[in-house]
Amino acid sequence: MLKYIIHSASYGVMFAVVILLLFPQLRSNSILALNIFQAPPPAQALSYAKAVNIAGPAVVNIYSTEIQTTPRYNRNPRQSIRLGSGVIMESSGYILTNFHVVQNANLIEVVIQNGQTYPAELIGFDIYTDLAVLKVNAVNLPVIPQNKQQASLAGDVVLAIGNPLNLGQTVTQGIISATGRSGLSNTSYQEFLQMDAAINEGNSGGALVNTNGILVGINTIKFTQLNPQLDIQGIFFAVPYQLAYKIMQKIIENGRVVRGWLGVSAREYRLNVKGFVIDEITASSPASIAGLKSGDVIYQIGETEITSITQALDIVAETKPNTSVIFKIYRDKQQFDIPVLIIENKLINYN
Repeated sequence: MLKYIIHSASYGVMFAVVILLLFPQLRSNSILALNIFQAPPPAQALSYAKAVNIAGPAVVNIYSTEIQTTPRYNRNPRQSIRLGSGVIMESSGYILTNFHVVQNANLIEVVIQNGQTYPAELIGFDIYTDLAVLKVNAVNLPVIPQNKQQASLAGDVVLAIGNPLNLGQTVTQGIISATGRSGLSNTSYQEFLQMDAAINEGNSGGALVNTNGILVGINTIKFTQLNPQLDIQGIFFAVPYQLAYKIMQKIIENGRVVRGWLGVSAREYRLNVKGFVIDEITASSPASIAGLKSGDVIYQIGETEITSITQALDIVAETKPNTSVIFKIYRDKQQFDIPVLIIENKLINYN
């Protein structure tokens, strides 16, 4: 019986070898069948370490010192140190941060991630966007990756990098909750990115980057309400990269941001045409001098059709002062072309 079994098994093996030689396509199927019983390789863990390693070296710590004096006799000056973060935008030493981080500072120090400390000069600031540009005397500094065509969308994963509470460089992760948030400052020029990546004191002026390490915004504020009993979580804001970069370039060129001014308050108008309707006009403003009136519907400025009040304000702000621009309006169901001489907005206090 044993001899019979051995002979049968031998014949079976020989038969299988012959079949595989005659039909080679069966070999791959046999290997596939064996692989089915093997454990799959472990999936690679999701990580944002590459983005942090790319962007992190360009995010700096900022310490601004304000020397407070009092008129009382025999009182020594008192120092107040404010903590913040900044982003190296150019290797020659230009750094972008929030204005409230360095406001009223008598001394500004920048600490880069290799531990080197530099005194910083305040080149200029813009209170409308809460941005400021610093300059340190250094070269070949690490620069944050930038993309001039970068467009952020709700749902994008983002990382906030900064120095919260002076703990050292820290990364928090979230998504962009919304874009174009306005009404959070005292002007209509500011449009925020809303995100849920946590920022705390010391994060202001730090970088908001995407998962490729590319800068998408400058971290600014967290949402607050007048009612302190509300437990608000996950609502934070950043200045979009395109706006921050544009403001930085203007500050570097002029030491401040020169904006055109119209002098109206307005609201959206979307009945027959897109545009905005004038509610009030400031006395002696370009709008008043040109003859614009309350109730006028402005649907085009120059060659650009108006789609929103924010867009219209941007057009006016970007217009070089002392430039005449044609405003196309509807008034009492009639169309008019009114030339308006845009002048510089001097209502901003830069002191």
